Amino acid sequence: MAGGIASRSGGILKFLNPKLRLQPSDIQSAALWGVAGATSALWLVQPFNWLKKTFLEKPEPEAQ
Repeated sequence: MAGGIASRSGGILKFLNPKLRLQPSDIQSAALWGVAGATSALWLVQPFNWLKKTFLEKPEPEAQ
């Protein structure tokens, strides 16, 4: 066994047609679509009051 795990891990992809293999542009496209989807969801929901109350306003000290 001359090759280690790293040399054998790409063996599965060799059986796929080169057009079907995962390309860097596919990963980039999926990431950009994910960002666009998350941005669109936030735009539709617009939870700005909740974000402001949760992260920006300081909680009032509790009176005893």
